Amino acid sequence: MNNIAATEGPGQIELDETDQGIIDLLRDDGRMAYRAIARELGITEATVRARVRRLEDSDTMRVVAVTDIEAAGFGMLLAIGVQVENRDPEAVARDLAAIAEVFSVNVVVGTHDIEILVVAPDSAGLNDLLSETLGRVPGVRRLTPALAVDVLKNQPDWVPFHGA
Repeated sequence: MNNIAATEGPGQIELDETDQGIIDLLRDDGRMAYRAIARELGITEATVRARVRRLEDSDTMRVVAVTDIEAAGFGMLLAIGVQVENRDPEAVARDLAAIAEVFSVNVVVGTHDIEILVVAPDSAGLNDLLSETLGRVPGVRRLTPALAVDVLKNQPDWVPFHGA
């Protein structure tokens, strides 16, 4: 799945209605042809091409691929709290970040020292991940997994962006 990240900040270009239209269409379908965008917006294909280039060159927009975890074979999504003992939490976090099934790592203040998001294909894979992989990282004292039973929002393309 392709998604568009659009940001505004210092040095960014001013977006007009045409730019916003292009961004909106590409957010819906990151592979949409310039000809189709032009037809939708009532502008020329050359204008779309020039605008997209300008948006990308100014780092205002970029098209990125986002993996659908279920399509990739992972049926389980978990948030896991990690308590650390006898080791710097940042070092443990770096080790956890190197594990393929871990896709988000945050050093936090609270009940846990680190919070991670992980995927597993099934319960057997989850058991291996927890006991054989995550549990064996030096400094990991306790893992507190929370299985996502109903994902209400997972928006990997979200950015703090407000249209023109």
